[in-house]
Order: sequence, then C-alpha cells, then structure tokens
Amino acid sequence: MKKYIVAIAFAMLALAQGAKAQTNLQTLYDFDRGHFTTTLEMFKSDNWGNTFFFVDYDYAEKNTPSGTYMEIARCFNFWQDSKLGALSLQAEYNGGLGIFGLPVGYGGFAVNSAFLGGLDYFLHSADFSNTLNLKVLYKDIRGINSDIPMQFTAVWGMDNLLGVSGLRFSGFIDFWWEGSTSIMISEPQLWYNIGQHIGVDNLNIGGEIEFSNNFAGYDGFAVRPCIGTKWNF
Repeated sequence: MKKYIVAIAFAMLALAQGAKAQTNLQTLYDFDRGHFTTTLEMFKSDNWGNTFFFVDYDYAEKNTPSGTYMEIARCFNFWQDSKLGALSLQAEYNGGLGIFGLPVGYGGFAVNSAFLGGLDYFLHSADFSNTLNLKVLYKDIRGINSDIPMQFTAVWGMDNLLGVSGLRFSGFIDFWWEGSTSIMISEPQLWYNIGQHIGVDNLNIGGEIEFSNNFAGYDGFAVRPCIGTKWNF
C-alpha cells in the first residue's frame, strides 16, 4: 500500500500560493506487485495550522479491495505570524487492514497502528512553488518495541518543473525503526497537467517510483514503478 504502508508515515501536499485546500484522487498501477491502488488525499490549512490525510485501497486479489491503509496528521501552529512561524507541532496516526483469499475471504492482517508526535519545519520559495517540510517525530508502534522510537521525514513539492507549465515533482521519504531494524520508504511522483490542453484542468497523468528498504515484509532494497492518473478536486 502507499505513502504508503506501515508508515508513510507521512506525506504532505505543498501549498500553492494563497491556496487553502487541496484534495485529489490518484489511481496507480504497480508494475512490481501487479495491482491497482487508489488514494484519496487531502491537505487543508487554517488559522491554527493544517490537516493532512490520505486513504489507500489496494486491489490485489480478483480486482477487489483487499487492503486499506490511512494516515492522518495535524500540525498545530498558533504563531504563524511570528519569527517561529515555520515551526509547527505535529500529531499523527497511521494504520490499516488487509484481507487475503478473496473473493470469499478467509484471512486478514493488520498494518501496525502507530501514533506519532513531534516537530515540522516548513521551507518554501517566495511564491510557494517550491516547498520542503522536515519532520522529527517520536513514533509509538502498537505491540513493537523499537530500539530508536523515532521517524524522520522529508516532504517536497516543485511546481512547473524545469519551466514546464503543469509539470509537478513531489514526494516524501520516511526513515524509522521497528525493533532493531531500520526501514526506509520514498515515493517521488511526477505529474503533468494534461487536462490544461483539453479544458479539464483537474486531470493529471504521471506516476511514481517507490524506493524502499526492509519495508512491508520485504527484506532489503526494492524499486517499484507505478503509472496512473490524478484528479484534482
């Protein structure tokens, strides 16, 4: 699953200048796993900070929803107009469920629930077209004692990449521990707003590449390319 599983442990959409909310629906085909994933993603800022969430559905068996994973994060910032305006307090929850043996269904599993809390630092260009969030979070995974109960996250966004209108490069990287095992996942995405040429600005085409290490039950390094569409609401 996406941003993906057992933590994405976070992922935040970048703010366009003056924007208050962003919601999108992504449909991606994973060439390595051989199935589709849909992701509903939302980011909204307000006078007290911002909220981000996403919900993944995997269609791994018989084209039927076979797994779901979600993350929701809240950044608290009551001092946005001060010299410390770039620094926020963050609280986050991750968790999910999976089913196998579909369409009848004869077994299931839980994706480790995790509670996180810590600091977020926001950097941006003058017009907000390029953004970077750096996060240092304490991470409590239910039922797992980690040698280092921490997660380090970076989330970035770049609009109109290389001067190409509608080309966006975004993504995140998470690094944390489960027991004594270090885990990494990164999902850089590249999207092009093809809809601008046909009168439907909502439509984007592109995809992502998942880079991971010791992630989701797989030992070692893995590269998983995905292709798909994104619809901005």
